[in-house]
Amino acid sequence: MLKQMENAGLTDLHFGLDPATGLKAIIAIHSTARGPAIGGCRFIHYTREQDAITDALRLARGMSYKAALAGLPHGGGKAVIIKPEGAFDRAALMQAFGRMVDQLGGRYITAMDSGTEVSDMDAIETTTRFVSCTSASGDPSPHTSLGVFEGIKAAVMHQLGKDSLAGLSIAIQGLGHVGYALAQRLHQAGVQLYVADIERERTDRCVREFNARAVATEAIYDTGADIFSPCGLGATLNSDTIPRLNCRIVAGCANNQLATDEDGNRLRQRGILYVPDYVLNAGGLIHVAMHHAGRSANERDAKIRGIAATLTHLFAEADRTGQSVHHVADLHAESLLQAAGEVQLTHQHQEVQHA
Repeated sequence: MLKQMENAGLTDLHFGLDPATGLKAIIAIHSTARGPAIGGCRFIHYTREQDAITDALRLARGMSYKAALAGLPHGGGKAVIIKPEGAFDRAALMQAFGRMVDQLGGRYITAMDSGTEVSDMDAIETTTRFVSCTSASGDPSPHTSLGVFEGIKAAVMHQLGKDSLAGLSIAIQGLGHVGYALAQRLHQAGVQLYVADIERERTDRCVREFNARAVATEAIYDTGADIFSPCGLGATLNSDTIPRLNCRIVAGCANNQLATDEDGNRLRQRGILYVPDYVLNAGGLIHVAMHHAGRSANERDAKIRGIAATLTHLFAEADRTGQSVHHVADLHAESLLQAAGEVQLTHQHQEVQHA
């Protein structure tokens, strides 16, 4: 376990059990060099506890990178609650999780993620103040979709030389909160949608509302759309699926889209522009962090729209160096975290000297 933490670059890994409510939770903290760790709480079924731990480790690192490149005063963390089998009191379980978060004293701020809702955050708020996405701040999904939409426009300009999305096509894999909101924005921009989701009612809704074309979940890689947009769970881009893509751009809402770093190189070798997920989907985190800091909606939206400028810079740097965009983004994020860590060490040294 410690080796796995070391490989992921984590500083903390916390486990919480509450037999009375069925709570089994993991909180992973990757970094607090830039400020308190912030990141969502997943609430899904896992067949193996190790899979839940692996998810928390991978996602926490991505949150650190996301916060750094978004220019936020936060590090990255992630929580995973293993969804109990059978009947359980959801509110009581979330309150127990809130007590776990509160014991960390502000090192980690939780928020919505896959499987959690605003009502869950409200329940958590009854036992800790270190939570966002409550009724007061709202669902971050529309803000995530705004950032992804703006980033797609930047990618289209860079890769296709077009300043409009009208007439293009996109294959969206996953139509949850963010995937649906993104589909709505793209439809309004004149994009033809191909959609797939394991829940049939979600695809039916997009067909009905956006004139989308429903595609079988496994066939979504084969549509030949201009853009492929992974918006479900992660690691869908791998050595089996990448050869099936016939798109020019990969840009979606999902976290950890690449199964391995090598898959980013595979996309580049095929002439496909991969837009790094943790840069593209930072809009929700920006909303959470800026609401927590008491910033205005105008400041928030301006920062979210700034995702496009960040991506344009990364695209240019990748072209200049001949490296993949995701590698350039990783290096930039790591340099920001390293610089923050050095400042943190300097402050700690000064505090010791003055003690």
